[in-house]
Amino acid sequence: QVQLVESGGGLVQAGGSLRLSCAASGRTFSTNAMGWFRQAPGKEREFVAAIRWSGGFTTYADSVKGRFTISRDNAKNTAYLQMNSLKPEDTAVYYCAAASSFIGNMRGRYMYDSWGQGTQVTVSS
Repeated sequence: QVQLVESGGGLVQAGGSLRLSCAASGRTFSTNAMGWFRQAPGKEREFVAAIRWSGGFTTYADSVKGRFTISRDNAKNTAYLQMNSLKPEDTAVYYCAAASSFIGNMRGRYMYDSWGQGTQVTVSS
């Protein structure tokens, strides 16, 4: 099992930036991909971005493409989500997730084995 801890959320004005971090511990050698999802009040958890742990693959939801960047530091077992040009509709709890298998486009929640507890991001207008 992989344990994940997110950090970096907070309150920011529209147009601002935040960087989320996701620190992994435990059986990190079994991780093949990391993803970020978000869930706004009253809505389902949705895919935001994913990255293959060995590199060479990233993918983004259309709603964040060009504004958000996912990256990872293998030495630190940490994934990041740099969020720029934030909009009020980006307000949500952001979750990171780890997958032991790299499957297709890595956009489905069912593809991930471990989840963090979430970090709140609030963007004011």
